[in-house]
Amino acid sequence: MTFQEFGLRTEILTAITRAGFTEPSPVQIEAIPAVLEGRDVVAQAHTGTGKTAAFGLPALSGLELDGSVEVLVVVPTRELAIQVSDEIFRFGRVLGIRTATIYGGSSYKRQLEHIKNASVVIGTPGRLLDLIKGKVAEPIDISPSVVVLDEADEMLDMGFLEDIKEIFSYMPSNRQTLLFSATMPPEIRTLADRFLENPKVISITKDKVTNENITQSYYVVEERERDEALVRLIDYKNPVKSIIFCRTKKEVDRVASHLNSQGFLAKGLHGDIEQRVRETTIREFKKGQIEILIATDVASRGLDVSDVSHVFNYHIPFDSESYVHRIGRTGRAGRDGTAVSIITPSEFRGLQKIEKSIGAKLITKVVPNIDEVKEKKLGSFVNKVNEQEATEDGAALVRELENSFDDRTLLYKLASMLAEDYKIKGSDIIGKSLEDIERIKKYSSNSGGKGGRRDGRRRHGGGGNRHFSRRRDNRDFGDRREYRSRGKRDFQRR
Repeated sequence: MTFQEFGLRTEILTAITRAGFTEPSPVQIEAIPAVLEGRDVVAQAHTGTGKTAAFGLPALSGLELDGSVEVLVVVPTRELAIQVSDEIFRFGRVLGIRTATIYGGSSYKRQLEHIKNASVVIGTPGRLLDLIKGKVAEPIDISPSVVVLDEADEMLDMGFLEDIKEIFSYMPSNRQTLLFSATMPPEIRTLADRFLENPKVISITKDKVTNENITQSYYVVEERERDEALVRLIDYKNPVKSIIFCRTKKEVDRVASHLNSQGFLAKGLHGDIEQRVRETTIREFKKGQIEILIATDVASRGLDVSDVSHVFNYHIPFDSESYVHRIGRTGRAGRDGTAVSIITPSEFRGLQKIEKSIGAKLITKVVPNIDEVKEKKLGSFVNKVNEQEATEDGAALVRELENSFDDRTLLYKLASMLAEDYKIKGSDIIGKSLEDIERIKKYSSNSGGKGGRRDGRRRHGGGGNRHFSRRRDNRDFGDRREYRSRGKRDFQRR
C-alpha cells in the first residue's frame, strides 16, 4: 500500500515525500483510514512503529485552518512533547501549520503566546492543566476537534491518570479521540471505555509486545563485575549509537563518569539535570556528537532517535512494561536493533518473569574474553582497510616516511600505532559460563522464588556458590592455596 491510496490532502503527501517516507507502516495502514473517517481509535503498537505519523498525518489532513486550536496531543514527558511537535511541524509546514509545545520548566507567557497562533498543541498533562485552569494567567479556551493520548501507558505509570481525566472534562463532547499505547494494561482499557466512543481497536503486536527486529540477549555476572562487563560488551559490540538504562539518577551519573574515564563519549540524562542541558544532550546524541546516552526510565520516555543500534540494561527493570519501552528505543523505523541485559544470579527470576510477560525468550550469552574482542576488532579493522581508498595525502605521508624506514619496518610501526586503540582493558574472564547459567536456571526454577531449596535448606554461598564457579573451558586454575585464601566466592575470577 502507498500513502497516495489513503486520500490525504495534496500538501500532506508532498510533506511525506520530502520526509523520505516510501510506504506506510502496519499501524499507519490500520489507523490512518479510521482517523480520516472520523472514528475514535485505540491503537496498541510498540515504540518505533510510526505512531506519530499514524495520528498526525490524518489529523493534519483534516484541519480547517480557522485560526483555532484544532488538535490537542497529550504526551507524558517534555522530551516527547518536543519530538512530536517537531514531527507534526515537519508534516504540516507545507500547509503553514503552527504548533505550540507546552511543558513544565519553560515560560508560561511564551507558551500562551504560541497557543494563540497554533492549530496543534502538544503538551504534558501538568502544564496543560495549569493553562486550562488559569493557574498563572487567564485560562486558555481551546475546543479541539481531535484529542490524542500518546504513550498512554507511560502517562498512567507516571501517575497522570487523574490529570488526564480532568483534562477531558474541559474538552468538547463531540471530539474525536485517539489513544496510542505500547502496552494495554487494564487501566488503559478502562480509560478507553470511559472517554472513547465505539473506537476502532488496532493491535499490531500480535502475541508479542516487543519488536521482532530487535535481538534480545542477556549476560549473567556477579554484581562487582557489572561495570567491567558493560565496558567489555560495548568494546565487543561496537555500537554506532547506544542507550544504557539505569535504575537511579545517582547510578546514571556514576556510569556516565566511568564510561568517560574509559574513553567513551557519554552523557547522562535524568530528571535532576537542568532542562536546557537535557535538550542539548538529546540534540548532541541525535547528531552523533555523543555515542552513548545513559538514562533513567523517566528521562528517556518518549525519546525518539531513529538510529540507536543498541540498548543496554545496566540493571533489568522491575516490570515488563518498562522493559518494552526501554528496548523500543532501538529497532525503530524498520531497522534492526540489539537489546542487551546484564543480570546477576539473584535477578534471574525477574528476567524470567519479563520473558513470560512479553512472550519472548532472551538469548543466553557469555561475556567475550579479551582474545574474542581482539579478534572481532581485527576483523573490523581489516574490513576498513579493504574499503579505504588510497589518497594523495596518504601517499605523501608514505613518501616522507619511506626515506627513513624500509617498507616492512614502516608497516610495523604504523600498525603498532593503530594497535594502541585496540587494547582491551579489564579481566580476561568476566561473568558466568553457559554451564554456570544452566545451573542458575535450574536452581532458580527449583527455588520457587524464595532464594533457597524447596526443603528450606540454603545452598552454600548463594548465587555465587561453588556450583557456579567453573570456567567456560573448564580449565584447572591449579593454585588451591589461592583458592583457600581468597575463599570460594571470590575464586570465581582471577
